[in-house]
Amino acid sequence: MLEKDEIFSKVLRAGRRTYFFDVRATKADDYYITITESKKFTEEDGSFHFKKHKVYLYKEDFAAFSEILEEMTSYVLNHKGEEVISERHQKDFKREYHQETETVEEKAVTEKSFTDVNFEDI
Repeated sequence: MLEKDEIFSKVLRAGRRTYFFDVRATKADDYYITITESKKFTEEDGSFHFKKHKVYLYKEDFAAFSEILEEMTSYVLNHKGEEVISERHQKDFKREYHQETETVEEKAVTEKSFTDVNFEDI
């Protein structure tokens, strides 16, 4: 289906992403919605390009789409709250790599055997 007319639009700028919400008309003059995510990527030389992803949403799917979107957003907010904890949103974030494979007892044994050195054995 070709996009004929743009009827109504809203833009959401969110960091490196921009979301475009557009109501468009088909050739038969029926309406549908497109949601476009545009993400800016900067190259090492300072040049940049955008990657775009588009979703077409038709009237017959509005109710189910809205219901599932509400359910999913509520789930995320109820389980993780509204605070953004993504490392991509924190410029000074440094990832620490921990291997949680040792149990407390194994750590105690490792620490004891490291510090319990008998110099007569050398």
